[in-house]
Amino acid sequence: MAGHSKWANRKHRKERQDAKKGKIFSKMAKEIMVAAREGGPNPETNNRLRLAIDKAKAMRVPMENIERAIQRGAGGGEGSNLEEVVYEGYGPAGVAVLAEIMTDNRNRTAAEVRHIFSRNGGNLGETGCVAWVFERKGLITINRSESGMDEDTLLLLALEAGAEDVKSDEENFSVITGQEELESVREGLTSQGIKVESAEITMLPKTEVKVEGREAEQLIRLLDALEDHDDVQEVYSNFTMDESEMERLEESAGN
Repeated sequence: MAGHSKWANRKHRKERQDAKKGKIFSKMAKEIMVAAREGGPNPETNNRLRLAIDKAKAMRVPMENIERAIQRGAGGGEGSNLEEVVYEGYGPAGVAVLAEIMTDNRNRTAAEVRHIFSRNGGNLGETGCVAWVFERKGLITINRSESGMDEDTLLLLALEAGAEDVKSDEENFSVITGQEELESVREGLTSQGIKVESAEITMLPKTEVKVEGREAEQLIRLLDALEDHDDVQEVYSNFTMDESEMERLEESAGN
């Protein structure tokens, strides 16, 4: 999980930087508009909307932007032509890559995503080619230092709340739940005084592919390019790499 954990941390730092430039505001607005359009404007009865609002707040999206996106989505105006699409493909070393898209022009986005794959050592595939690699799960992130507890203690509390597992890296604990149990597990943890950094529905890989060297460099470029595309909401992959390899890539990216 080293590669996933480090890339996820790096991704979240980048999202916060993008938020300052407005990029993440647009992506969060799309998610909120579609959630409100599909399930209604009340986050108390619309779990997808509640999770989208929580994520937007974590990314420091202003409340006025959130409320405007809810109104637009529920009102059937702006955002009513947004279409949800999933693109699947393979990156360098045969790594599975799945991208969740929101677009108002499927043909344009498909061509641009295909170009990103081919330019970075990958191939866009057919629907279903890599979806089987992933499972949709709930994921709760807890800052390790802020929690003030060890993994064994958190694991016990999480399991009592209905979680499936707890994983960790040097920065965070990751509590894994079933989709339906995400909210109840989060409530169970917060009732114990545990501060939850984020809670989301995500796609976790059932198998992993180790990458290194040039293929690792190409893969990170591919994932970053997909993340930077305006129509791409989320990107999932099943790579893993050594800590030293990820640190090397982070250092080269900073130079």
